[in-house]
Amino acid sequence: MGSELSSKHPHGLAFPDALMREVKARFLQVDHDHHGRERLYFDNAGGSFRLKAAAERFAQVDAIPDNTERIHATAVELQQIQARGCDDLRTILNATGGSVYASLTASGAMFDMVRAVAENVPGTNMVTTVLEHPSAFDAMSLYAQRLGRELRVAKSNPVTGGVDVDEIVRLVDKDTCLLNVIHASNISGAKLDMEAIVRRAREIKPDLYILVDAVQHAPHGLIDLQKTPVDGINLAPYKFFGCRGSGLSWVSERAAVLPHHKLAGKKPGYWDLGSASPWQFAVLTEIVDYVCWLGSHFTDATDRRALFVAGITHIELHERALLSALLDGNANAIGMRKMEGVNVFLDYEDLSKRDLILGIGFDRIDCTQAVVEYAKRGVTVYERVASSIYSKRMLESFGLTGTVRVSPLHCHSMADIEKFLRITREIAQNG
Repeated sequence: MGSELSSKHPHGLAFPDALMREVKARFLQVDHDHHGRERLYFDNAGGSFRLKAAAERFAQVDAIPDNTERIHATAVELQQIQARGCDDLRTILNATGGSVYASLTASGAMFDMVRAVAENVPGTNMVTTVLEHPSAFDAMSLYAQRLGRELRVAKSNPVTGGVDVDEIVRLVDKDTCLLNVIHASNISGAKLDMEAIVRRAREIKPDLYILVDAVQHAPHGLIDLQKTPVDGINLAPYKFFGCRGSGLSWVSERAAVLPHHKLAGKKPGYWDLGSASPWQFAVLTEIVDYVCWLGSHFTDATDRRALFVAGITHIELHERALLSALLDGNANAIGMRKMEGVNVFLDYEDLSKRDLILGIGFDRIDCTQAVVEYAKRGVTVYERVASSIYSKRMLESFGLTGTVRVSPLHCHSMADIEKFLRITREIAQNG
């Protein structure tokens, strides 16, 4: 369903007005901040809007004092919440079996997954890309150096804003112990062709271990581990309509039993350390419930994965329509491609290959000052500059010194985009 719909709507498909109003109503602080001040929050790549239901469920479940590792009724209820959350992570990923790993952050989980593979799988080299989040790139660098392995880094493509499959695959050989790739760039929004990367890399080395950072991509598009069978993948609920203080990962059966930090009495594939936090799983279930509710407007299916696919596909299509409007405008506002004094970086034409993230610059002012000017006008965006550890490596790979990152979410309406475009034009003209 997802790929067919995607190809039918190269410029996206916005939600009907009535549904758009319902979507907005399910999120906190979309149009106003926590002080009630009107604003546009376009920094969702740094932490997304919260679902009302997720925030409420977090408070409700976290208030329960009971330990899950007991036999009384409340403990059993908490165990069921955790089991359902594990099932729902598999729903998001279309995964079967394996182990679910709940951590404080997705970054911490990535270091743990890299360590388990790097320390226990033979090989002379490790492969990653220049566009990785520091949690992946630095973990790969750390263990390559510690274990005396060559770290091979695939270059970015300044036209697409991503990394070409050929560029990654040429670095893989029979002696590669680990391939670690990001699902989508958090600078450009470019989606990597994960299906082709996994297939072609495993043609070279059939038992290659592959890890994926899906933190950026998960809220914006479909993930299908049946088509991209990897060994570890992480996501962060706080960037996926959920709450901070939670990272959730899935680890394949063979990767899960590699030696890792674990209480000796636990099963070989168990990864959690210490008592579970049931709210982490409850919040994930609220996220999946919401996406399935959205999907129910577009399909008669009752299967949870099918509903989720329909929901996340239409999130992707709505966001593509917003991206198209940001770039090309509409009857009510001029797009940034034609806006004098504005530069759209890494502007790849095929919007189906991009998540809803834009990097822009201004002729008259630098990106840091632009962020200040947006804030004066009630808009929150973020400057990615080469002095930042979170940006330097990626920006330099594209030949950029800085960019204003614009990252709306699907709970924004076309009217929000038009308002942003008018403000952008004003900043471009007046500085």
